[in-house]
Amino acid sequence: MTQEQPPPSVETTNEAALPEEDYKDKYMRLLAEMENTRKRLQKEKQEMMRFAVENVIAEFITPMDNLENALRFTQNMSQETLNWARGFEMILGQFKDILHNHDVSAFHSVGGHFDPHMHEAVEVEETADSTEGTILHEYVKGYKSGQRTLRPARVKVAKKPLETPKPEQQE
Repeated sequence: MTQEQPPPSVETTNEAALPEEDYKDKYMRLLAEMENTRKRLQKEKQEMMRFAVENVIAEFITPMDNLENALRFTQNMSQETLNWARGFEMILGQFKDILHNHDVSAFHSVGGHFDPHMHEAVEVEETADSTEGTILHEYVKGYKSGQRTLRPARVKVAKKPLETPKPEQQE
């Protein structure tokens, strides 16, 4: 006589299926984690490349400003020198086009309010004509790439005049 074994209980089948679902769940989580890591590394790589390009562009800004300043004094020159200056103006225009293509732009500061993220105060002038923190003069223009400041503008900032104590009236 053979003894019949009872059919497997529901508990036994669920216990056997549990490790399989557990492994499947772990596998899916690992796949998602790998995908997130891949996306994060891709984003970091793009940001590093963008910062590298911006840093190289920032190094070209000062020589471009110097060339622009030199070209401002061409009005009293000979015709031959003016022809050379026009050529340099074209080259300067090409540099500006490259900056524009990389979303780099100069920003205007005069009349605005001093922002330490965008401006470098090189001079402060006490004046009652302007509110404190107003930019009175821009010595060197600033440049931005998107929201990042590549070079802060060097500016003169207004400051409230110091109150001088009035001499007391003698009685």
